[in-house]
Amino acid sequence: MRYMSDATGTGRLRVLVIDDSPQILAYLRELLSADECDVTTISDPHEGLERLRRKNERWHILILDLEMPDMPGLRLLEKLRQIDGGLAVITLTEHATTQSTSDAIKLDVSAYMHKPFSGDDMRNTIARVARKQGIMVRAEDRLYVMIGRGISQLRQSKRVALNELSRRTDLSQSLLSQIERAEKPPSLSDVFRIARALEVPLSQLVAVDE
Repeated sequence: MRYMSDATGTGRLRVLVIDDSPQILAYLRELLSADECDVTTISDPHEGLERLRRKNERWHILILDLEMPDMPGLRLLEKLRQIDGGLAVITLTEHATTQSTSDAIKLDVSAYMHKPFSGDDMRNTIARVARKQGIMVRAEDRLYVMIGRGISQLRQSKRVALNELSRRTDLSQSLLSQIERAEKPPSLSDVFRIARALEVPLSQLVAVDE
């Protein structure tokens, strides 16, 4: 699956990975390169910080290990926030604590992942962060956004409350809300049930005003 520019449908997501584990670096390089991301992997946190300071390099997402002996990830993140307060950061940890989670939140971490993680977990996390940050999205995520927007607009135009749509479709209000916000991709069955409940053809769910 390819990550695409939300505005033009072109371009590559640029990801910097800083982790002292050669296995993690190799795994993420292979995983994200297969998704046509532009991936740079670095094992030395000091070198990683130096790359982040360069004015001629721009990253969309930083994937950062919190447990590196030479420089803890949170320390690197503190230094990063002094030079770039807006870069999306996904942190990785094997031994999460309440304190480390709290500190990461204070430093505006976009997502917090536990090792080990699956390829699908990483892909979905990157897609969610990219979509939330308005950076780049996968082609299929663009469709989910259109479907969610279409459902919301049709529901409002027909004056169907979320709880009423839930009753008609037998889908939970929480799930319907997530689908409308493009936080959870709908199954084909979900889409059929929603279209039937709103009394519209499937095609109308994506034929909405931008």
